[in-house]
Amino acid sequence: MNALQSASQASLRYFRESYIEMKNVVWPSRKQTIVHTIMVVVFSVLIAAFLSSLDVIFTKLLEMTLIK
Repeated sequence: MNALQSASQASLRYFRESYIEMKNVVWPSRKQTIVHTIMVVVFSVLIAAFLSSLDVIFTKLLEMTLIK
């Protein structure tokens, strides 16, 4: 058996095993996907707002410190 045949068989085995594993995957429902997407967006907006507020606060504190 040469290297090309060995690589070919390994590739075939990989795709067969991947196909079998994909049958075991439990996919989320449409509703779960929508709810989780909304949660991620809301959480991202809240974190962005929190970090922005910290940036504004620290910028103002730094300006007050440097001006005086």
